[in-house]
Amino acid sequence: MENQKILSAFSYLSILFAPFIVPLVVYFVAKDSDVKSHSIRALISHLIPVAFGIILFAVFIFSTLSFSTNFDLNSDSNTFLIIWFASFAIYILISLGVVIWNIIQAVRVIR
Repeated sequence: MENQKILSAFSYLSILFAPFIVPLVVYFVAKDSDVKSHSIRALISHLIPVAFGIILFAVFIFSTLSFSTNFDLNSDSNTFLIIWFASFAIYILISLGVVIWNIIQAVRVIR
């Protein structure tokens, strides 16, 4: 029983060093359905920052193409910078939240 807890927690904590590889390996190696469900949850939580990164990158590209990028002090360049910084801040907050959530889940599994 202790090995299953360690594998499940390891799946969550792998966001710090090998986000996609460890949950996949644990999923295919483990025989216990509880460990498999934890590894899938960990994998999905590791994919969330990637998905938001792609979406926010698209917002960045759209805002780059939509607004003037000569960076004089007109409203277009200010809007571009606001969109870029807001997108980056949202991405950092989501990524930090996912890391904290994974650490909390690993601690819960170990208990």
